[in-house]
Amino acid sequence: MRTGSEPVTARSALRARLWLCAWGVVWTVFGTVAFVLVGRPGWAAACGALWLVITVDLLLVVRHLRQGPHWQPGRDVPPYRPPHGPP
Repeated sequence: MRTGSEPVTARSALRARLWLCAWGVVWTVFGTVAFVLVGRPGWAAACGALWLVITVDLLLVVRHLRQGPHWQPGRDVPPYRPPHGPP
């Protein structure tokens, strides 16, 4: 059911982001090592920079998950009520 308040009450899929970040770290590490071994420093630097960005995002996701239900409500937390404004 749509209430019209989705941008205000939206929840982030942090666990999905966690697994996508982990998958991204695996591939960027592989890419960095592979490009270093074949002598492509530009591509290795690009993969290394992407590795850094993904690692920072991974740390932020883990931080938000540890902050509790404010950031990632569990299955036992009901959806937020729509905000009620003046009629």
